[in-house]
Amino acid sequence: MSIKRVGIVGSGIMGSGIAEVAAKTGHEVVLRSRQQATADAMVASLEKSLGKQVDKGRLSEEDRDATLARVSATTDLAALAECDLVIESIVEDLGPKKALFNELDQVCKDHTILATNTSTLPVVEMAMETSRADKVCGVHFFNPAPVMSLVEIVRPLTASDETIATARTFVEACGKTAVEVKDQAGFIVNALLFPYLNNAIRLLEQGVATKEDIDEAMKGGCGFPMGPFALLDLVGLDTSLAILEALYAEFRDPNYAAVPLLKRMVAADTLGRKSGRGFYDYRR
Repeated sequence: MSIKRVGIVGSGIMGSGIAEVAAKTGHEVVLRSRQQATADAMVASLEKSLGKQVDKGRLSEEDRDATLARVSATTDLAALAECDLVIESIVEDLGPKKALFNELDQVCKDHTILATNTSTLPVVEMAMETSRADKVCGVHFFNPAPVMSLVEIVRPLTASDETIATARTFVEACGKTAVEVKDQAGFIVNALLFPYLNNAIRLLEQGVATKEDIDEAMKGGCGFPMGPFALLDLVGLDTSLAILEALYAEFRDPNYAAVPLLKRMVAADTLGRKSGRGFYDYRR
């Protein structure tokens, strides 16, 4: 099946980023948010991002206009009915995701593939909320979606070969590199990444080094583009905590047990770039 029209549910950074990727590569995109103001804000964010690319000479004005013309925003879930693929990118909480998949199953055409952008939650549980479990999979973009080249295609036990093949074709049509992974918490990247990030916080909590020196050590010593604390602030400390908790719940590995400092920072609403302050201060 060819993917021509893509629905995206969720008004956060990931939703708008995936919309940009899909629209720039010729797909029609329908953005759905629960409120018109946030739906319009996603389109405005997309327009701003494309405008910056024009200013830097990376995109022509004609291509910007054509991209924007392929995007529409709505509050009506039924507007996704004609989509070939719908990607869910709402809060990283299994309850709301399962409820949404149940709704999407009732709204969308029989051929529509329903995908989740979850970074760690069990895709099969969302699939079983539908009457089309064979047409449900994970399509996990990384933040920021327009920049990051990788997408994890997550295969739950219920997904058909055709669904996975179609998802891969879509991802590659978007100019991304696709890797296939089974439906296991953390998939590939986060299963390896978050013990590292968690242990960096542990080093800071133990007073081994400052956050600045830990970041510099990992950039200079390992060649990483960002240190762990800058990356945690970019991902969001609340999102990071949720991922660690999901990993620990599945594997009971001590490396996945969130360091107390991370829990306290999330409790204090110190979430990173999204809140203006995390391990670093972004309010200036």
